[in-house]
Amino acid sequence: MLWIALCVLLVIAIAAAFSFPHEMVSPGNLIPAHAGLQDNCFACHMPFRGPSAERCITCHTVDDIGKKTTKGVPIVEQRPIFHQALISQNCMACHSDHPRPRLISETIMPFAHEMLRPDLRNRCIACHIPPRDQQHRGQSLPCAQCHQTQAWKPSTFNHDGYFQLDRNHQTACVTCHLGAHYERTTCFGCHAHQPDQTRVEHLEEGISNIDNCVQCHRAPDAEPAEQRDNDD
Repeated sequence: MLWIALCVLLVIAIAAAFSFPHEMVSPGNLIPAHAGLQDNCFACHMPFRGPSAERCITCHTVDDIGKKTTKGVPIVEQRPIFHQALISQNCMACHSDHPRPRLISETIMPFAHEMLRPDLRNRCIACHIPPRDQQHRGQSLPCAQCHQTQAWKPSTFNHDGYFQLDRNHQTACVTCHLGAHYERTTCFGCHAHQPDQTRVEHLEEGISNIDNCVQCHRAPDAEPAEQRDNDD
């Protein structure tokens, strides 16, 4: 009798889950864009398997994402076009249509740049607006020179790759990068060198550009670098 009762209860529970899914198993209302599917769980979910990317792309054509709505209307506002460059169709890796309460938040991961094709992973400005603060103004270096896709902060910039900051060179950035122009460097703010005299001495060595000292002088006590660009 006990097994019969348990089986009956199980059948009732399964039937209730299918008949009243929102009361039984729903993790919350859908996002406004999908409110029309509120009572149609199987538009996105497969029975006993959960949401399916295959069902997502029946409405969201991959080639049109970011370009057109699901009804084929062109999207006026500019949006990053990157879904077409994903190496796998795993919508649930980034999207959850039940924002609150998020009962399955541990399964929702932030965007993984590894899902992009390799040729797009370092093209950050294809999706991101370049920063316009003083520290980045005028920078032409690739973002990966200082940042990683796994975590944008902290920066992984290695100053020793350009000039080694020993104990005698621990100073404010603007001392060497006047006006916070980090693409240019000067040593004349501290060193008792006259630009005109320095220019003459460098011309004797065949060097015409003295506006970027670290191009040759990479460390305080080291000899100038062998490679010198006279024109840049």
